Formats: sequence, C-alpha cells, structure tokens
Amino acid sequence: MINNEATARIKINKLLEETGWRFFDDENGKANIALENNVSILNKDLDESIKKNRNGKTDFLLLDKRGFPIVVLEAKAMDKNPLIGKEQAREYAEALNVRFVILSNGTLHYYWDLEKGNPYIIPKFPSPHEIMSFKSVSYNPQDLINEVIERDYVVLTQKYDYKESPEFKNSNNLTDFIDNNENFLTNNKLKFLRPYQVKAIKSIQESIRNGKDRFLFEMATGTGKTLTSAGLIKLFLKSGNAKRVLFLVDRLELEDQSYKAFKEYLKNDYKSVILKENKDEWRNAAIVVTTVQTLLFNDKYKKFSPSDFDLVISDEAHRSIGGNSRAVFEYFIGYKLGLTATPKEYLKNVDLESFNQKDPKNYERRLLLDTYKIFACENNEPTFRYSLLDGVKEGYLINPIVIDARTEITTQLLSDDGYSVIVTDDENIESDQKFKQRDFEKKFFSATTNRAFCKSFLENSLRDPISGEIGKTIIFCVSQSHALKITEILNEFADKMFPNKYNSDFAVQITSLITGSQQFTINFANNNLNGHTKFLDGYKSSKTRVAVTVGMMTTGYDCQDLLNLCMMRPIFSPTDFIQIKGRGTRKHQFTFKTKNENNQDEIFQKQKDKFKLFDFFANCEYFENEFNYDEVLKLPVSSSGLTQRDTQEKYTIDEYENFNPDEIVTFQETEIGLQGMKIDRMYYEKFEQGIKTDLTINKNVEEGNWESAVNYVGEKILNEGYSIENLRKAVNVDRKLSIKEMIEKAYGIIPYFKSKDELLNEEFEKFISIHKPDFENMTLLKYFFKAYISDKEIRGILENKEFSKLSTNPRLNISDFKKLKSNGWSDIIPLYINDYIQVDDFK
Repeated sequence: MINNEATARIKINKLLEETGWRFFDDENGKANIALENNVSILNKDLDESIKKNRNGKTDFLLLDKRGFPIVVLEAKAMDKNPLIGKEQAREYAEALNVRFVILSNGTLHYYWDLEKGNPYIIPKFPSPHEIMSFKSVSYNPQDLINEVIERDYVVLTQKYDYKESPEFKNSNNLTDFIDNNENFLTNNKLKFLRPYQVKAIKSIQESIRNGKDRFLFEMATGTGKTLTSAGLIKLFLKSGNAKRVLFLVDRLELEDQSYKAFKEYLKNDYKSVILKENKDEWRNAAIVVTTVQTLLFNDKYKKFSPSDFDLVISDEAHRSIGGNSRAVFEYFIGYKLGLTATPKEYLKNVDLESFNQKDPKNYERRLLLDTYKIFACENNEPTFRYSLLDGVKEGYLINPIVIDARTEITTQLLSDDGYSVIVTDDENIESDQKFKQRDFEKKFFSATTNRAFCKSFLENSLRDPISGEIGKTIIFCVSQSHALKITEILNEFADKMFPNKYNSDFAVQITSLITGSQQFTINFANNNLNGHTKFLDGYKSSKTRVAVTVGMMTTGYDCQDLLNLCMMRPIFSPTDFIQIKGRGTRKHQFTFKTKNENNQDEIFQKQKDKFKLFDFFANCEYFENEFNYDEVLKLPVSSSGLTQRDTQEKYTIDEYENFNPDEIVTFQETEIGLQGMKIDRMYYEKFEQGIKTDLTINKNVEEGNWESAVNYVGEKILNEGYSIENLRKAVNVDRKLSIKEMIEKAYGIIPYFKSKDELLNEEFEKFISIHKPDFENMTLLKYFFKAYISDKEIRGILENKEFSKLSTNPRLNISDFKKLKSNGWSDIIPLYINDYIQVDDFK
C-alpha cells in the first residue's frame, strides 16, 4: 500500500520549490525551509498550578530573509483533510510567535492568517515575496466594528455641512428632510443610504465581529449595490482596515459606470481611477476599478503585490469570479465581498437528480453554489439579502406587467434540445423537431413572425405619460442579423403610424458590431439618442424610442425611464432573465417644465409605477412555474394564413452516383508524431493569426465582451473554411475545444490547451475542496471520479443500476465499488458531477 503521508510530503516539497522556497543554499539565497523543527509548547489544558511545557515538531517551518520563522506548514497524509491539523499548527505558531499557517495534504491547501479570520483554500503555496507582502498588512477590525453607520454616511463625504442648509434646519428630522427635499438633494447630487443599505453595511460589521473576512450581498437589480459598496468602501478606508480597494466588474460599461458613481459619491475624501486609464498612477488612488478581463490579459494581475488591495469587491460575483477569473480574485489577500443580483429562489426548480448536462439552470446553479462556497456562506445563505419582492413591498422598485404573447409555435423550452416545434412533412405526418439557439434565425423565424411581434408590441406598449409617444423600450433579439431585421420592421411601421416624426430613427440597432454602439447606450440613457423627441417641444426625452440589441444592455445598464422591455428571443440563462427584467424595475419621475399663458413656470410630473415585459417565448413560464400573468395577448394571424409549422424550410439530400476508384498502385503508412503534420500546424497557426489580427476581436477581448467575441468568431472566422474539429486535431488536443478557449490561447490569456487529464485533475481538486473527503483510499476516490466523467459505459451502469456488469468492466470492479458505496461516495460523486460538470466537454 502506498504511504499516503510520504507521498504528500514529496508533493509538498515540489510545490514549495516551485514557488521559490529553498531547502538548500543556492544562487538565489540561503535556505529558507527548516524541517521538523523542535517546538516547546505550553500545555493549556492543565491546571494553572501544574502547567508545564511539552515538545513538538513542526513539519515545515518557512523562514524570512533573516532566518526568523514566518510560516508554519503542517502536512497531513493525502487521504486526510488538512484541517485536522489546524489546532496543532496553531499551537506551533503561537509558540513561535508566527502569524501565518499553511495546512496541506499535497493536493488540498489552506492558508490561515491568525490575526484575521478562518483558514481558506488556496490554489498554490504563496511565495516568499507574497508572504512578506502579507506580513506588511495589519488590520484594526475593532475600529471598523465600532464605526457608526447612518443614512447620511456617504452624504457626509459628498457635502459634510449639509445640515447647515435651510432645508435641513426646516425639517423635523433626517427622514423628513430626505422625503421632502427632493430638489435640494437632486441639485446637490446627495445620495442618502436607504434603510436596507444601512443594514447591509452593518451586516458586514457583525460578520467581522464573528471573525469572518468574506461576505456576499444578494441584492436585486435596482436596489443600489454600487451606492452600498461606496458606503462599505468608506467604512474600510476610514477605519484603517484598507488603504486601497479593488472593484472588479465583468463588462466594460460597468467599469465606466462604477468609476463615475464612486467619483460622485466619494471624491471629496478618496480618489477613484480606472486601471487601464491610469496604469502608472493607480497607486495614488484609494479605489481602483477594472474589468476582470483586464487583469487576466497576459496575467496582468501578477504584476501587483497580493497586498496591494485590502478589500476586493466583485460585482456580479457569480460570473466575474467563475472559471480562471477566480485566480484574480484569490490572488489578493484582503477582505472579499461579492455582489450578485441572482437569488437562489430563481433556481428552485432545478432537478438535482437530473443528468441533463446542458440545462442553463443547472449550470447557473453551479455558479451560484460555487459563489456561496467561495464567500464562506453557511447553508448557502448570503451575508445580506434584499430581494425584488422586498424592494416592491417597501416602495423602492416596481413589478412588471407581463405580456405573454405567443404565435401558434409550441413554446415549451427544452434545456437540452432547445425549442420543440411540431412540423408536418409532405405526407401530412406530424413530428417534433428540436431547434437549438443557432438554428433559430435560419429555421425558426419568418418575416411574418417578426412582423407579428413588432405589431403586437407597438399596439400594446406603454406610452410616455408626458408626451404620449411610445415609451422608451429595449428589445432583446436572437442575433445581430435578427436585430437588424427587427429594427427595419419597426422603422417601417413607425413611419406609417407617426408620419413626419421619425427619419428611420424610431428604432436603432445597438449591438457590438455597430460602430459607436457603446456611446449609443449612453445617449439612449441620457435621452439624446438622435436628438430629442418631436412630440413635445422642450421635453427632454430621446427621439429614438427603441434600442434593439442582443445582449449589450442586460447587465448594469441604468436607464430608469424605460417603460417597455421585449424578449423577442428565448432566454436560456436565469441570470439573463433576471437582469433583463431588472432593467425596468427602477422608479422614475417623468418631469416637464414649461411656461403657462402668464409666462410662469408650470411643472408636470408623473411617477413611473409600472412597466411592461413583452414575453414572446414563454420565458416567464419557463422560469416561474405558476406566474400570474396580468395581460395575455394573442398575436395576429398573418394575412397569408400560414402558421409557423407551414413556413419551415424543407431539405432534400441528393444521392451520390456509384463510382469505381482506380486501382491503388502505391501504399505507404506513416505515423504522425506529437507535433502533427506541418499542414495541420499551418492550418491552426493561420486561424490563430487571423484571430490575433482582427480588430473587432481585439476590441471585444480588451473590453471583456466575450459573448460578442465568440459570436463574431463563430459567424465570421469559422465560416472562412475552418472547423472546430479540424482545429482540435491540428493542435493534438484529446478533448473538445470551445471557441472561447481558442481566443484565450491566441491572446495569451491561457498558455496552452490543457489535456483531458489535466482538466480532470483540476475538477477533482475542486471536488475535494468542497466535500473535504475523509476517506482512507484517496487514490481510489480520484480514480472513480475521473472514470465517471470520462467513461460513458460506467455512467450507464450506475445510472441504470446494472451493477452486475461491473464484474466484467475493466475500469471499475465490484470490490472497489463496494468500498466506495460503504462510505457513500458512489452516490456523492455522481450527484456532484451531474450538478457541476459538463461531461460532454471531456469527449
């Protein structure tokens, strides 16, 4: 039997050397690892009168440049959870006056700062330089806990003397002042915290009191996560628990939006910068805003010291720290806060027993569960939660009027196969055909369907309460070309409905391939896209009424006067559904100021108290089983009388003629080495070069618009004679490749394509970091884990409970299966894999 402890130590030795620690003196310096160092420990458990010291030995003692102890590393056997050595390591550390502890079994590693909080999992050992950076950071948690947080906490930075104003002095109390002086607050841009935002910040104080250093806010779209973050940032900076804060976002538009917000809220006390615009001056700032993609690009985050940021906030945390993005998040040692608008209730209908690998609900459930674990949220409960229902109940948000508008298409969304549509063939035989997302535009949409969608929207949309024109609207389409078609139809209809009001600018396509699209989104929110409305002179509202997009305006887009949202595409992602719906939930005061007949100012105001959510693909029904629709429309039947099933394209396959090949006269067999054939390498290199030199892809990668980059490569580059399968063969990878991976490789974000086995090992490490198995045979556990993912036959045997077949299976025998079953792992591992891992990726 393999000595698990010896194997663990061999692995630990190697990992230490890889991160710059030395067992022997060399050209880089003196040895900084001491093995089995004797330690004298005071036995605390004995009575005061008979206390005495006992001796122990550290497994590894890591030293600073002067040779003083700086880290106690406690090693455990591979089949043991390293946390079992926690108290022993604490004793050694306290006896040696050492602040840092590492607990490891060679595969799973925990880092522990005894001055800060609990041990947490790290992907690799910190280097000597990183440890010294950690040592330079000290925290004053009690000052943070004692800081008084009131509703004016941010306002006191914006305008410290606001209480001297006549408006405040004429008010009975702070609440009265906030509720009755809207013009004063607006003119001075004062941002008072709402009561629930105060509670959110206080929940952090309480968590720190309880020894925690990771937090998660689950707050609905429109509830002011950025303002809450500003209050929290001030708390950490003012109390001395942070000298610099990193605010991570996953989209370019959120980067600019967050920076402007922090500048408005905190500029009088703290400087904010966008990293890419201040590459040499960020050290002079207290708040640094950046996209995760900026830091991932060429491993830019490694140019920072791990102690450069004492508080790291991740916006849309379940997305921005997924995959390799987590490396950025975990690199810095400070306090960690995640923000998310995705409530786990929206994933309540996920079938935990389902073996469906491609269900977006299951995928996002994995992201959400990972997020809870990353932020150490017990029982999957966030540090603070404020839902859409809370916001509506307390009067801060509004719910939509849902328009469930359907053609005669069957709209049951099947997460694996897409939409199920009944098609009638030439012999009048009906059959179900499945359409995946990429098929929609080619096979699914017809001109009559698109016109029906547009007509229904225009006839039933909410109107602007001041001018009476179509209320501002965002329409979400299937693809860029679909967005183009919808835009054309809307402008055609608008020209007929509202003569001389528009010049083909009623609707504007705002997608990533449109030049200036980013500025279009800003202008639309600021009510000056293509100028101002022609319906009412002097009324500041955008002439363009409808923004037609695919996915640009789903996350973090703040346009409070939106009155209509249209989902002219199926939504596969619960997060996207929530975000799209959230664009309309914010309240807004429509205001028009004019002169009356006596030349006196006259103000008309109307509060936004509702918005319409047009759902043409039963998305609401898909995400919420029993949705109470407020309004149900039946789409008009086209004049041709054709239904959708009548307009399906029909395909025929011509038979090839038989032929007789010439006789073969030469035959030579050549084994191709690992480098592949030259033509294969040239094939891939040409493809990669095309990606690297394409300006559109370059822009999207730099801005973090991965969806646009992937779609562009799929639509433009791959159609130039390339295929993913041939590209995979050209680089000799033993598994499926994704377009995103190929882009990441071309731009140096990943150094190479990992093999199937490397990915399997990574997935196993994630698994043990979550489940922390205490199993005597870790090797068998790992073998079973990898076999279940990569072997379809084994999965079939276990899913169908045909256990007798294991007697002849070469990869898993009955004896090993019984060992796993006796400890419950034969059930735990399949459930975990089906819930967390896309097994198709390992084909």
